[in-house]
Amino acid sequence: MLQRIDHVGIAVASLDAAIERYRETFALEVVAVEVNAEQGVREAMLELRDGAAGASSYIQLLQPLADDTPVGRFLARRGEGLHHVGYAVADVASELESLAAQGIELIDQRPRHGSMGAAIAFLHPRGLHGVLTELVQPGRA
Repeated sequence: MLQRIDHVGIAVASLDAAIERYRETFALEVVAVEVNAEQGVREAMLELRDGAAGASSYIQLLQPLADDTPVGRFLARRGEGLHHVGYAVADVASELESLAAQGIELIDQRPRHGSMGAAIAFLHPRGLHGVLTELVQPGRA
């Protein structure tokens, strides 16, 4: 079951320029910058904190490491912009089982390593009205 929107992923040509734009425009704090070689990206997580709810959500900026990566191909086809929506879940593996049983097309058959120690899995946009969807089981703080 989806718990909340964890993050929105935005494909960018220059991570440094995008970080600066989002920091200047919205005064967001960068809480992580990582290279995820498996996914072929250099990424930054900018936190949106809701003090009342005690939960955070993020803007994830994604710069491809090469043109032949998923985000690199996305940029070549569509340019910069919204790449995916990530939803927090309690258990990615059980969500994948449930969704597969419902006939939802999975990109990932099992969880893999994501940002800030999370377990993640992607669902194909064909089954969700054109939206690349990521399930996120947040890492332990």
